[in-house]
Amino acid sequence: MHLVRLLILGVGVGAIAGTVLSIWNPAIHPSALATQRANSASLGGGSGGGDLGGRSTAATLLAKGQELTGLTPKILPMAQESEDLIPGAFLVDLDTGDYFSLNGSSSFAAASMVKVPILIALLQDVDAGRVRLNEKLVLQQVDLAEGSGDMQYTPVGSEYTVLETISNMIITSDNTATNMVLRRLGGMEVVNQRFRQWGLQQTTLRQLLPDLTGTNTTSPKELSMLMAMLSQGELLSMKSRDRALDIMQDTITDTLLPTSLGEGSTISHKTGDIGSLVGDTGIIDMPNGKRYAITLMVKRPHNDDRAQELIRQMAGTVYDHLNQSVGGRSSTAPEVSNPSEASDPNEATPSGAAESEPIAPDTGAASDMPDTGAVMPPPIPAP
Repeated sequence: MHLVRLLILGVGVGAIAGTVLSIWNPAIHPSALATQRANSASLGGGSGGGDLGGRSTAATLLAKGQELTGLTPKILPMAQESEDLIPGAFLVDLDTGDYFSLNGSSSFAAASMVKVPILIALLQDVDAGRVRLNEKLVLQQVDLAEGSGDMQYTPVGSEYTVLETISNMIITSDNTATNMVLRRLGGMEVVNQRFRQWGLQQTTLRQLLPDLTGTNTTSPKELSMLMAMLSQGELLSMKSRDRALDIMQDTITDTLLPTSLGEGSTISHKTGDIGSLVGDTGIIDMPNGKRYAITLMVKRPHNDDRAQELIRQMAGTVYDHLNQSVGGRSSTAPEVSNPSEASDPNEATPSGAAESEPIAPDTGAASDMPDTGAVMPPPIPAP
């Protein structure tokens, strides 16, 4: 009996001691350890802050960079000009890690820009041998989607290779192609899990395309950091990385970020356009050797073309700032057509608008990844 009492006393003392130690040093408390692990595994840290990047080289790059404070007095007046336009911006110099953020960690509707992480997820499966680029995908009724792209007009049962499908998804922003890719990857939840593995916390699919109400979400920072990770070769083999960048160079909508480019610059990018938001995310290579990932997004009154103009102004200001050592932008920037005609909407194609042919289908049998900087007032939550 005496032995039993001693054992009980020993257990009690041990429990009390453990509690005291946990309070004295919270770092060893299980919840603190879990938080610590979550922070180190997430996509962020360093001066750029946020949730982006503990394990990635892109996040390490951001951590050593400095805020591009010289952009703040140039961008802020533009951003504050119209109270009913809410901009979001995040850019990172891919060589120095220097960055600029304006509502960079705020949640925005992803629109068709969500097709970039979907493309990366598909190419990861190609690298892993789970998908082949020449594999045939059969168009099903469930895939058909209005809005961008012409694959919706081809008969159910039409066959496209994986490469044709992902090319249509990006180049013409084909919503039907996007739904086919999502189905091949195993559905939205599977793809969302992949986003979390990369450290993306705000980038989430909730609805198949077209997502006219903006329920699929992301942030300017997450898209720019994803572009940085892609550029650094973190998520894909070099072959698949180059393929992704090549496809994005052919994006047909060139009325936003591309208008900022001077002669000799190149861009791989993807636009997004729904009634409540317009945006563009991409990687820009400048002739002076600078490379940067940038995402510009604007929440707006329904289909308000001032949002496109604000993006063009911000994009041009960023380019000039980074290119100031060689004299600013070229006067030969691409001509801007009517934004409402050249936009990349998830909405139905405007009446009379030109339609692009999808990359040809096959008719044969089917075979076998603390935000700082200027901060605007909190954005209105996406509808």
